[in-house]
Parts: sequence; structure tokens; C-alpha cells
Amino acid sequence: MAAVAAMERLNTKLYLQNCYIMKENERLRKAALLLNQENQALLSELKHRLAKSAAGGGGGGSNSNAAAASRASPKPGADADAAAPPSHHQAGGMPAPKPKPK
Repeated sequence: MAAVAAMERLNTKLYLQNCYIMKENERLRKAALLLNQENQALLSELKHRLAKSAAGGGGGGSNSNAAAASRASPKPGADADAAAPPSHHQAGGMPAPKPKPK
């Protein structure tokens, strides 16, 4: 009888761990979706600004910037969760320094 009770306790423990993992997975999935949406919005804004500067004769570097923005767009069929890098922080957890105006 003791072996059955021990197995039931282990089963309950594993069940609770599984529930926790599923809940955490759902939380991470939602966070990844929000980051992807933010990334897409930022990319859209960048493309809009580049198109606006190119239309206004914004300078010689606009074509290379537009090409870079074009390369930055996600490939069709790419995993949306994997395509969303953190947008506000560098790897060290510190905000990226603002570029100095030229």
C-alpha cells in the first residue's frame, strides 16, 4: 500500500509541475506575440520614414537604408515567436545608447 501512496504523491507532484509549465508557456507565448507586434509596428514606421525621406530627396544614403529595411522584414512562414527580438534592451539588460546627431 505504501508504494501506491508514493506513486500517487509523485503523480500529483508531476501533474502540478505540468500545469505550471503549461501556464508559463502560455505567458511566454503572449509575451512573444506582443514583442512581435511591437517589432512589426517599429519596422512599419521605419519603412514609412525611409519612404518619406526617399520621396523628399532626403540624401544619398536613403537607398541603402531602404534596402536594409527590406532585408529586416520577416520571411513568409517564419516562426512569429522566434522573429521577435527584444526591442528596448541590449543583451546586458541596459537600454541601448541613443545615437548622436550628425
